[in-house]
Amino acid sequence: MSIKRFVWAVLLSLPLSAQAAITIQNWQTPQGARVYFVESHELPILDISVDFPGGSARDPAGKSGLAQLTHGLLDQGAGGLSDTEIAHRLADVGAVMGGAFDRDRAGVTLRTLSSAAEKTAALDLLVRVLQKPAFPQAVIKREKQRLISSIREAEADPGTVAGKAFYRALYGTHPYAHDESGDPAAIGKFGRADLQAFYRTHYSASNAVIALMGDISRAEAEAIAVRLAAGLPTAARLAELPQAVPAPVSDARIAHASTQSHVLVGAVGMARTDPDFFPLFVGNYVLGGGGFDSRLMKEVRDKRGYAYSAYSYFIPMQVAGPFQLGLQTKLEQTDDALKVARDTVRLFIAEGPSEAELTQAKSNLTGGFPLRIDSNRKILDYLSVIGFYNLPLDYLDTWVSKVNAVDVAAVKQAFARRLDADKLVTVVVGAEGAR
Repeated sequence: MSIKRFVWAVLLSLPLSAQAAITIQNWQTPQGARVYFVESHELPILDISVDFPGGSARDPAGKSGLAQLTHGLLDQGAGGLSDTEIAHRLADVGAVMGGAFDRDRAGVTLRTLSSAAEKTAALDLLVRVLQKPAFPQAVIKREKQRLISSIREAEADPGTVAGKAFYRALYGTHPYAHDESGDPAAIGKFGRADLQAFYRTHYSASNAVIALMGDISRAEAEAIAVRLAAGLPTAARLAELPQAVPAPVSDARIAHASTQSHVLVGAVGMARTDPDFFPLFVGNYVLGGGGFDSRLMKEVRDKRGYAYSAYSYFIPMQVAGPFQLGLQTKLEQTDDALKVARDTVRLFIAEGPSEAELTQAKSNLTGGFPLRIDSNRKILDYLSVIGFYNLPLDYLDTWVSKVNAVDVAAVKQAFARRLDADKLVTVVVGAEGAR
């Protein structure tokens, strides 16, 4: 291992020192990109993310999978460099380029040493990938085949089948019903012009959220942000997604060659900026988010042995994301396990948590909070979320106090507003699922 790589490996293993507060600086570039920056000189590292509203919810009608394919091809040839050349140049300076993709967002990340030579070379590659993706014909053909193959392969996984069916049942004609990977038939028809058009519309400077965390000054951060935004497309900022409406009650049983039933139950839940975010978040820790401490685990696993695990969570998104409860159980006890899970939700909505349960939940959540922000990369992830969803700049500083402010009444009221135990969507995938 080279000295440079050894030093890099050591640095990645070091935690960020505890901080009394995280000061987030925020501004907008002349091109309209929003910037979020935390300056930290504890480690010679710079982390950058650039996010766009280019997730699968933005797939055009009849072109499911275009967002995913466009995002995946950004670093597969750009600015006169092939995908191999980009990978080699990143390795030469010990930098790591990655990305994230979901229904809301498509983003590119970069981690580099903050020393001048390495930083300059890594930033040059990031600029090329963001501003000059080539979408080579040969690579498009290769990646279309790879994506279609991965989708076909995933169809053998009952958990994947359940997840896709759950989103379709929950969101109907809403863009969140689009599968993140896409539809093989549609993907097979995509051409280079489709990718270029999607890129120009969604990866514009006005849509960009740039997050920077690490060993640079404010002046350097401003210069980097301008450079990243300057060569992006100039399309107008995209409109917000339409609001999601509650789904009608449904109970889908899907036959599948599985030794167990995969069960998902849920409803349209909350948006990232929902005023009930903290009561729902803390309350769900008691219901199904607290592992072995949660009610679902105690009722479904501990008392009856129906499943190894039972969980629930809210996925807050740009508009209301799902509330999802999940478990896997033996085929012959599917209905019994499902009844217990539904009854547990029903009772929780009606009564809320006990004072003891809530106290334990808040203690566990606030006690674990320092681990949520103990590295540059974790803070970068929060910066991206804060920026993309327009959360308050003091979000991290007030997180603990807002968790502690939640009481039993707030949880009961929030759950009553968001969930109705008689109006849940259910999906069961298993060999006997279609009975």
